[in-house]
Amino acid sequence: MGKPDLRAIIAENVRAHREISGVSQDEFADQCGLHRTYIGSVERCERNVTLATLELLAKSIGCSVPELLTKGVIK
Repeated sequence: MGKPDLRAIIAENVRAHREISGVSQDEFADQCGLHRTYIGSVERCERNVTLATLELLAKSIGCSVPELLTKGVIK
């Protein structure tokens, strides 16, 4: 079995949270204190996020960092 693509899991979880919450990338970026283009690049798997950014994203979503890194946790 192959190694999980953590960037894809983060992207899926961030996007799922945004869609469930009904917020745009711009609104979510404001909640996180990040730029909207950064959130877009995270959702497109173009970024390797730092541990500090993982903490910001998880806090804004209301989950733990391990949950953010787990496929299918955010539904």
